[in-house]
Amino acid sequence: MARARSLSTHARTVLAALLEAGGAWSHGYDLARRAGIKSGTLYPLLIRLESQGYLEAEWQQPAEGGKPPRHAYRLTDKGLRLARDNPVQAAPLPSLAQASES
Repeated sequence: MARARSLSTHARTVLAALLEAGGAWSHGYDLARRAGIKSGTLYPLLIRLESQGYLEAEWQQPAEGGKPPRHAYRLTDKGLRLARDNPVQAAPLPSLAQASES
């Protein structure tokens, strides 16, 4: 079934970051940093994308002791298609009036 709504800029940015990871697992903190999105926006988005089948998620144990497990994400085949079909849009160029005010 086709998506009824277009993706938000945040969703496109997160999908682009995951696409750039090339199938490797990405932790939420790394995604927040690479996408420039705060955790309060990122984690609900990741949960929604996972529930829709675009991401898979797993808990990963830390390499060194004393640290808690971390949730990691990567694109599913369906998510890969969504990311490729919805690239991040370039920011619109400022109008001439705005450019002359600078």
